[in-house]
Amino acid sequence: MYRYNDFDEAFVRERVAQFSGQVARRIDGSLTEEEFRPLRLMNGLYLQLHAYMLRVAIPYGTLSSRQMDQLAHIAETYDRGYGHFTTRQNIQYNWPKLPDVPAILSDLADVQMHAIQTSGNTIRNVTADHFAGASADEVADPRPIAELIRQWSTDHPEFQFLPRKFKIAVSGAEADRAVVRAHDIGLVLRERAGTLGAEIIVGGGLGRTPMVGKTLKDFVPLQDLLPYLEATVSVWNLLGRRDNKYKARIKITVHEHGIEEIRARVEERFAQVKPAFGGIDMEMLSEIEAHFAPPAFVTKPVDAYTRAHEADPVFRAWADTNLAAHKAEGYAIVTVSLKKPGQTPGDASADQMRALAQIARDFAHDELRISHEQNVILPHVHKSDLPAIHAALKAADLATANIGLVSDIIACPGMDYCALATARSIPVAQGIATRFNELKLEHEIGPLKIKISGCINACGHHHVGHIGILGLDRAGVENYQITLGGDGTETTVIGERTGPGFAYDEIVPAIERLIAAYLELRTGPEETFLQTYRRLGMDPFKTALYPEKDAKAGKEKAHAA
Repeated sequence: MYRYNDFDEAFVRERVAQFSGQVARRIDGSLTEEEFRPLRLMNGLYLQLHAYMLRVAIPYGTLSSRQMDQLAHIAETYDRGYGHFTTRQNIQYNWPKLPDVPAILSDLADVQMHAIQTSGNTIRNVTADHFAGASADEVADPRPIAELIRQWSTDHPEFQFLPRKFKIAVSGAEADRAVVRAHDIGLVLRERAGTLGAEIIVGGGLGRTPMVGKTLKDFVPLQDLLPYLEATVSVWNLLGRRDNKYKARIKITVHEHGIEEIRARVEERFAQVKPAFGGIDMEMLSEIEAHFAPPAFVTKPVDAYTRAHEADPVFRAWADTNLAAHKAEGYAIVTVSLKKPGQTPGDASADQMRALAQIARDFAHDELRISHEQNVILPHVHKSDLPAIHAALKAADLATANIGLVSDIIACPGMDYCALATARSIPVAQGIATRFNELKLEHEIGPLKIKISGCINACGHHHVGHIGILGLDRAGVENYQITLGGDGTETTVIGERTGPGFAYDEIVPAIERLIAAYLELRTGPEETFLQTYRRLGMDPFKTALYPEKDAKAGKEKAHAA
């Protein structure tokens, strides 16, 4: 895990002092809200529906137990006792008071954390595969590259006033767990002839105009990676639309100019900027990599795990659902669900954060990860410790066995908090999860990703959900559109809209009809929802969603006959 050097420490403390002065001037009236707005956004502070919201960066989703403890302290001291983990691997506090924000930022700096560039038209928090450094299918740990990009992009003088926000994700495995093709730039680490490099994917993004990223270059050696990224962002900074914020993202620039023209411009710019790096980026990467050495894995019996798995059905259900394969013999990756049915997806109380920190200290090499799916990962756990971990999670109300299932829903804060939202997301997620928990069908249904956004900005990634739900305002009434067949993995696909939307009180029954149809249509328990949809297409699912329309068409056909 990366540790700040003297420069990092001084830089963050200086930013805290600077923003503290700006907050004081806003409070005494020296700064108007209009003048203060760009300053607070540079430090992750939003003004939401009911209060300020502070978004804290968790670079590439990695936390120590000490940092998690501090997040709990902040939640308890300055907020309402909880935090919300987001699809950008950040944490948001929804109720801070403006005079307290400098103290929060100072407390964050005490544990080498900050809120810089979690907002504004800059390069945002760099995200990565939440199984990085642990997964069995990994080519290389992407976190050193993500840290290199973080250091390069933070306060980069050319990229502080970009046409729009800019998001980068990095994966080091063939399986895409970072949704790289839905980012402005996505990097997939690859090895070619013994040389490590990356495929550069550009122009992905969701929101108002969802697009799947295109390969800008299939392989860039690591020694060229940073100058190539600089060239790419620089080209977009010049070409990107500033006359229309809805057309300002790089996906629109790539669409309007074409990938071939963008590639040619990037190559030209790359030739200009590469000499300026002079190898300093590789020296930095070498220093960074030393921070990400794997923990000292041990060899010991897994008898305790085997006994618990055989004797305890509750433990077995959790282990079979929430564990993933680890690269080290005798180890597992644990995903801790923050999606207990009926609760707000992604929320964790201060007590739960402290419990997770303690589990990490005791059993997981003092490391935690936040996933873009709004869950918490213990990346390095010996199987012999799993029964004790499960017991500790149960005590903290964190032992829900639903990873990848119906109730493991991604949901943005929606109209309960967000000033941009046009509909509620949280109650819809709670309603769906609660209903299928009542039906006891989750494990029978199997893998199914439901993603919900409360507005067209798509913070809930609904476009790449197997079932996506988009909440909109229709003449002052909440209306929920459904998309099907989306996929955020290495086979990224944007979901297809089914038809007219559903009222708030209709959306949960509509999802129930949809999933009931899947259970009837699938060839067997081994065929997932997505596989069934790809085999049969939209029509049978539309029939399930709109039975009254199908019945009306039948009556009209019979009458005509």
